[in-house]
Amino acid sequence: MKPPILIYGPTASGKTELATALAELLEGEVVNADSMQVYSDLAVLTDRPTLSRQKNIIHHLFGHVDGSIRYSVGLWLEEVREVLLKVQSRGKVAIIVGGTGLYFHALVSGLSEIPPSAENVTEGINALVECEGVEALYDRLMAVDSESARRIEKNDRQRLSRAYEVWLITGVPFSEIREQKGRPTLSDNQWLGIALYPERAELYERIETRFEKMLPDGAIEEVKILSKRDLRSDLPVMKAHGVPWIIGYLRGELSRKEMLELVKRDTRRYAKRQFTWIGRQFPDWPRIPSLQIDERINIVCSLYENVDQTAIVR
Repeated sequence: MKPPILIYGPTASGKTELATALAELLEGEVVNADSMQVYSDLAVLTDRPTLSRQKNIIHHLFGHVDGSIRYSVGLWLEEVREVLLKVQSRGKVAIIVGGTGLYFHALVSGLSEIPPSAENVTEGINALVECEGVEALYDRLMAVDSESARRIEKNDRQRLSRAYEVWLITGVPFSEIREQKGRPTLSDNQWLGIALYPERAELYERIETRFEKMLPDGAIEEVKILSKRDLRSDLPVMKAHGVPWIIGYLRGELSRKEMLELVKRDTRRYAKRQFTWIGRQFPDWPRIPSLQIDERINIVCSLYENVDQTAIVR
């Protein structure tokens, strides 16, 4: 198998453009590694590649999941392994691109064997939150798994619930189970990982410009249709960047100006966390600060020449 190229970077950093250009140049296929671009409901708001942007390049794992599904890194790993085997059989280069660092980390470092959800346990946790609030859930998790509690924001109901659920099912703290890694999908040193690392001021400007363009392109209508489905508010698709604030705008709870500022603020904060992830989880990945597509392509191709050409999908 030709070595895959992994492209990670913050939102609005031009990952899609680079991935498509490399796929054209290297006879590759593009594979999604963004946890929100998997959802069929959010084409505009997640900036999912349109058919014209795909340029007849084969794209995988984009917009194939319904918003009612609680998609996870485990499901993505199962699907991406099958995709990589297909790409391998065609003699193509897999260009894996996205902004979900956990997907890349699991792909090259392995994923913990976390038990599946148990319906009765989930219902009990939901009842606790409804009666006593998210604060009570946080306190209970802190009592049995302080490390996980400190890593999770106090109002993040989904992640708090999952960590507490794992403890209730196994009796072992989620933080301990996370350290027990399984075998990675990609072999060591047989792939190229690069991190896009533009100047923050320039990136933040791109974030604002991009979101303002999404509005006339249909982002509000997209969220309006999604909100009419009456999906659970704790589903991932309902917490995608922009969705809660646009719903607030549609309900008359926010002005258009307030909605715009809140979405831009949250997206900037998300980009900041993505920068942090690069430093902590991908310290050895080459950084590309330039936003110029030709310069990016030259750097990646130069690095790719030095990668072991016998990659294996496990």
